[in-house]
Amino acid sequence: MRLRRSRLYVPGNNPSMLVNAGVYGADVLTFDLEDSVSPGEKLAARLLVGELLKEKTVDFGRSEVTVRINPLSTPYGKKDLLEIVCERLEGIYLPKTESEEDVIKLDELLTRLEEEKGLEVGRIKLFAIIETAKGVLNAYQIASASKRLEAITIGGEDLTADLGGERTPDGMTLFTARQMILLAARAAGVQALDTVYSDIKDSDGLYQEAVTVRKMGYDGKAAIHPSQIEVIHRAFTPTEEEIEYARRVIEALETAKKEGSGVAALGSKMIDRPIVKRAERILERAKAAGLLSREE
Repeated sequence: MRLRRSRLYVPGNNPSMLVNAGVYGADVLTFDLEDSVSPGEKLAARLLVGELLKEKTVDFGRSEVTVRINPLSTPYGKKDLLEIVCERLEGIYLPKTESEEDVIKLDELLTRLEEEKGLEVGRIKLFAIIETAKGVLNAYQIASASKRLEAITIGGEDLTADLGGERTPDGMTLFTARQMILLAARAAGVQALDTVYSDIKDSDGLYQEAVTVRKMGYDGKAAIHPSQIEVIHRAFTPTEEEIEYARRVIEALETAKKEGSGVAALGSKMIDRPIVKRAERILERAKAAGLLSREE
């Protein structure tokens, strides 16, 4: 799947940030029409993002171009889609996703719009943001509801409010939800993306949280400020030591195969399938990040 270590939310009502978003180097840009835009600015933001996407001279670099629309249950969601669906749009983030019906409805609307606009049907990907207890309990159904869906992600602030809790540095408020969303993503064969870290001045706290969720199995994390991107990339990109160890694991396996042995070892440690799978995942991440060529 596509590299999605970092996802930068860009307010849809901020022209300068929208135009310059491509310089930040995020794996994913998410132009936001929901939380960062007040009701009185929804129309203006929608039109602004729509025009930005249609303006081919604006360079987004290598970033995946996505939009967070408003929920379809609001007066704004469908209007957002009508304005922003175009050739340059690569994905839609659907907030407040609570059921597979939410995903199916969006899938059907996108199919209709792609047909009307002469776009390849299915080219626009879906990403479900889970922000309520109901959504967490339905995470697998959500993750497997559409072939368009590439990832499910947790909306930490709204979910914490729905739980009646409070976010703490140790992350315990969201621990169970993170586990359930990760399990659902893996069972459905899609990516799992983590929520934002709201304190933009606490780089150490962001790094520690990013490393923690990466070790859990998450594929990336959202950012609300460009300064967070480098920190997130550092947490989700394999180190030289990890890459070297992964290479040695694969080499040990290949040597064992050549020698006709069903058992591979690296030093005194036996190499079983889970270790090989982790090594393959590290090397794939390294290749996606440009640290290795596809031939290596």
